[in-house]
Amino acid sequence: MSIIIKPLVTEKMNSISEKQNKFGFIVLPSANKIEIRKEIEERYNVTVLAVNTARYAGKNKTRYTKAGLIKGRTNAFKKAIVTLKEGDTIDFYSNI
Repeated sequence: MSIIIKPLVTEKMNSISEKQNKFGFIVLPSANKIEIRKEIEERYNVTVLAVNTARYAGKNKTRYTKAGLIKGRTNAFKKAIVTLKEGDTIDFYSNI
């Protein structure tokens, strides 16, 4: 089973990727930094210098609709920011 759930492709991550050679991923909450480093190096054939992780808690959301009040909750997730060696890059759009 893969540790990486999906890459983070947002405006903020794209600007960080261009300037600082860092890339973001949503990973399994149980994954540690060593497992994340190994998975990214194998999958993308790059050299990882550092891995930073952050855990995000789910948030309660409320929405008013014609049917009435709808309450829900967003999912909790873990984000990994990976710093690559100078000259290495990951192209998320190559498989499209």
